Amino acid sequence: MVTAVYLPALLLSFCNGLLIPTLPIFASSLHVSLGVVGVVLGAESLGTLLADVPAGALLRRVSDKGAMTGGLALVGVSALLIVPTRSVLLVIALRLLSGFGLALFNLSRHAFLTEATRGGKRGRAISAFGGVSRVGTFLGPAAGGLVAAAFGLRAPFVLVAGVVLVAIVTVLRFVPRGAPRERPSAEARPTAPAFATVRGFTGVLSTAGMAQLMAQTLRAGRKVLLPLYASQVLGLDVGTVGFILSASAFADMTLFYPAGWLMDRRGRKFAIVPSFLIQAAGLALVPLTQGFVTLLGVAVLLGFGNGLSAGTMMTLGADLAPREALGEFLGVWRLVGDAGSTGGPLLVGAVAEVLDLGLAAVAVAAVGLGAALLFAYRVPETLRRA
Repeated sequence: MVTAVYLPALLLSFCNGLLIPTLPIFASSLHVSLGVVGVVLGAESLGTLLADVPAGALLRRVSDKGAMTGGLALVGVSALLIVPTRSVLLVIALRLLSGFGLALFNLSRHAFLTEATRGGKRGRAISAFGGVSRVGTFLGPAAGGLVAAAFGLRAPFVLVAGVVLVAIVTVLRFVPRGAPRERPSAEARPTAPAFATVRGFTGVLSTAGMAQLMAQTLRAGRKVLLPLYASQVLGLDVGTVGFILSASAFADMTLFYPAGWLMDRRGRKFAIVPSFLIQAAGLALVPLTQGFVTLLGVAVLLGFGNGLSAGTMMTLGADLAPREALGEFLGVWRLVGDAGSTGGPLLVGAVAEVLDLGLAAVAVAAVGLGAALLFAYRVPETLRRA
């Protein structure tokens, strides 16, 4: 499982890290407003959002290996096509296409891990997966900043395409062929599986789903705010921004094992609630930073907070998912979370357009505080259920 699932995840997260410091600045270089920059940054998440439910249903018809390969191919092709593009509308369309690919890849690996793990060990297995992804995110920003500084803001997209190609080869070589999941009988098959799943789990999705929505808004908003605040408010260059984000990612990846241990030994909420409280506090401190050193300190604090949540949303979804409708439920679960990932950049762009980036940070912090409170008081502990 290490080579089959963890290595492709490492490579894909490295690609994501490559674009963290460069994509906001690249979008700004197209001479568009901050609101449009927010749309560019949220387009991939929007594509994932639109594809989550169809991808969940598709898992009944194709193998995990086929879904992973197809998803990675879409991510790589979309990155390569951005290189010669000068139109912001085409950039947005290609980022949407990348989101479609991410939905396929993310859902297939989530389903694979759900079936391969059990409750008492699931937290550590999935948090280790989150830790591997964080290693890629740690390595990516510094590399992306250096490549962009040396070869231009479009060069990281070429590197993304190359790394994704390696990930595709890894999946083809090491992921078992497998078979599509067993389809239900004609009598038992619902006419609209995704909607049936929503109807059957309305209570879960209205509480845990809303909390996840807000938590992912916080996470996505953090990724947008730090590079934009560093470059546009503090005037730091792209290489320095990449260093700050890599330092944050280093702090992030150090806590994946403690997060998994807490989830498996004490309960899922023992990792989830402190994580989002720390992140909310860190974002509230962003407007108080005055330069490289203070922003670096806040970025590291945010990294520690996010590291404590490694694998938490995937673990919670795996605990709650019914075996008879695994793909459909996970599709809806990821739809809710990806709505937050889409909303984060849009919230930052909208508030920054009307007010400024400092107040945008405070707004996202307030959303994160709401997520922590919902998880603490309204979401049931799922370790016993798992």
